Order: sequence, then structure tokens, then C-alpha cells
Amino acid sequence: VQLQASGGGLVQAGGSLRLSCAISGVTFGAYDMGWFRQAPGKEREFVAGFRWSDLSTYFADSVKGRFAISRDNAKSTIYLQMSSLKPEDTAVYYCAAGAYSDSASTYGAWGQGTLVTVSS
Repeated sequence: VQLQASGGGLVQAGGSLRLSCAISGVTFGAYDMGWFRQAPGKEREFVAGFRWSDLSTYFADSVKGRFAISRDNAKSTIYLQMSSLKPEDTAVYYCAAGAYSDSASTYGAWGQGTLVTVSS
């Protein structure tokens, strides 16, 4: 399983970005997907997740109402749409494939990370 994350960049507070995570080497839908982030000096934290069994999405309280998940089955890609970005959203964002949960331990495959920097 390979995950390729992209879409990070520099954005002003209040702006938007869309992160992409393309999965290959496995049937899209074989694994639930998660997004995590790690800010400098902090632990990796759960941001959002998608579960195939009921097509449900889940979000950390810190991003609820601002972030959304979508997917393109034809491209085997899942997206994290981020809006109303805040400086505290600055982090390296990782996509992951595995069994849905808010714990990184249940995800066995990880993308390389993409840096999101939100300026004030």
C-alpha cells in the first residue's frame, strides 16, 4: 500500500487548502482512511477519518465545522478540505490507511506528510 499526500502550502489565516491523498497498491475501499497532523514539538494528533462501512466521516473537535472529507473513487484519492484556517492548524499533515479510529496505532500505512503553514 502506498499513500501519496499533497496539497500543502502557505496560506493566510481564514484561507482554505485542499489536501489530497492518493492510494495505490490496493483496492480503494480496502482500508479506512485517516488524517493526522503533527505540529512542531507536539504529538501527532487525529484530525479526521473516513469509514467505508457506513461512509461516515469523523472530525476532531478542533476542526469540526471547518474541515471536510471527500473522495474520488475513480482516482483512488481522498481529500481533506480545510477552510477558515487558523495559525494553530500549522502542522505536517499525514494521511493514513487502516482501521478507522482516532488512534494512529490502528493505521498501518502512512503517506509522507505535507506541510501546511497558516500565517496570522
